[in-house]
Amino acid sequence: MAVYQGFETGQPTMHRITLDLPVPEIHAGELARRIFFISETITDFTLVRSGDQISAVDVAVEDEADLDGLTRKLRFVVANDVVAQRPFDPKVIWSRETGVASRDVFGELTERGIATEPGQGLVAFGEPVLSLMDYLDARVRALVIAEFGAKEYRYPTIMPVSVLNRCGYLKSFPQLMMFVSRLHSDVDVYRRFLSDLDDGQDLTKRLCADAADVEYCLPPTMCFHTYAQLAGRALPTASAVFTSRGKSFRFESRYQRSLERLWDFTIREIVFVGPRDFVVRSRARLMELTFALAAELGLSGYCGVANDPFFVSTDTAERVWSQQLLELKYELRVPLEADRDVAVCSFNFHDRFFGQAFGIESAAGDGAAYTACAGYGLERFAYAFLCQHGLDPSGWPAEVRKAVIP
Repeated sequence: MAVYQGFETGQPTMHRITLDLPVPEIHAGELARRIFFISETITDFTLVRSGDQISAVDVAVEDEADLDGLTRKLRFVVANDVVAQRPFDPKVIWSRETGVASRDVFGELTERGIATEPGQGLVAFGEPVLSLMDYLDARVRALVIAEFGAKEYRYPTIMPVSVLNRCGYLKSFPQLMMFVSRLHSDVDVYRRFLSDLDDGQDLTKRLCADAADVEYCLPPTMCFHTYAQLAGRALPTASAVFTSRGKSFRFESRYQRSLERLWDFTIREIVFVGPRDFVVRSRARLMELTFALAAELGLSGYCGVANDPFFVSTDTAERVWSQQLLELKYELRVPLEADRDVAVCSFNFHDRFFGQAFGIESAAGDGAAYTACAGYGLERFAYAFLCQHGLDPSGWPAEVRKAVIP
C-alpha cells in the first residue's frame, strides 16, 4: 500500500510520498536530477529532510495521477539508482575565484528580446549571444588544431539508432533519448493524415499508428559520429584527433532552464584515439589549456571528478562508482548564481570501451584503440560568461569585447 499524504500549499496540490529507504544528504543531488524522469505526471517536487537524510518527497502531480504507481516508481529509483551509490567526496583538480558577482541574466535577455522560448526546452537567441558562442568556439577550435593537429568534420544532424545501441547508450540513458520518425510511404496513410489534419484532430494517435519504424535518432552528443566513422578498421596512424561542432539533443523533461539546460544545443567536441598514454596525456593537456582559457576569460569556477546520469539499469550504482573512483569524467563548472553552477565542458576517458564496441583497432595491431573525448556546451559557455560579466560589454575582458563587439 502506498504511503502518501495530500495537503494544500496554495497551488498546486502536493502529495507527500514517504521513502522506505531514506536517502543520505550526500546523494540528494542524485535523487533530485531523476525525479522528473520518474513520471510525466510530476510537475514539481520538494525533497523533505529529516536530519541529514531525505525521508520523503513532496510531489505536485496531475489530477489523474496514479499515486500508488508513482510511489512504486519513486521507491524503485531510490533503491536502484540512489541509495546503492557509495559515498564519494569528488576530487577537485582546479579552481579559480575572481570575486565577480554571478547573476541569472536570462530575464534580462528575454526583456530585451535577445532570447525567446518557442517551446519547452527550446530557446532562440540573437546578439550578442551568437557572436559570443562563435568566439568561444573559435578559441577552442584553434587551440585543439594548434596543439593536437585535430582534423575537423561536419556530421549529419541525425544518426542511426543502431550506432547508440552498439555502444550501450540506449541502456544507460533511455531518459535522454529523442527519436526521429516519418509517415509510412503509402498513399492511404497520407490521405488519412490530411483528413485528420483538416478535421482539427489530435494527430498523436495517427502518428503512432502510421509512422515508420524508428531507425534514426537525434544524437545526444557529437562523438558518436566519430566512433561510427572509424568503426570496423584499424587506425591509419598511431594516433588521431578529431573535432566537430554540431547540434546535440537530450530530453531534459522539466529540468530545462534558460540557456543552461536545453533539449537542443550546440557542442564543440574533441575525440582522441590511439594508445593509452597518448589519450590520457592529451586529455590532461586539453584540461590545462581549458583552465588557462577560463582564467583569460575572467571566469570563476572549478573542475572536479563527476559522473554521468545513468538511469534505471541494473548496475547504475556500480557504474557511477567506477566513473568516480577511476576519475573517468571531469567537469568544468562555472557559477551562474551564488548557489547554482553549470558544467560548461566535460573531459572523459573511455579506456578501450568505444574501441571495442565499434571495432576500432590500434595501428600497432595490439587490440582495440583507446579513446577520450571532451565536449564544450557553447550555449552554456556563453551564458555562464554573461552571468559572471553581465550583458554590458564594458565589463567584459578587453580581448572578448574587441572580438565580439567590433
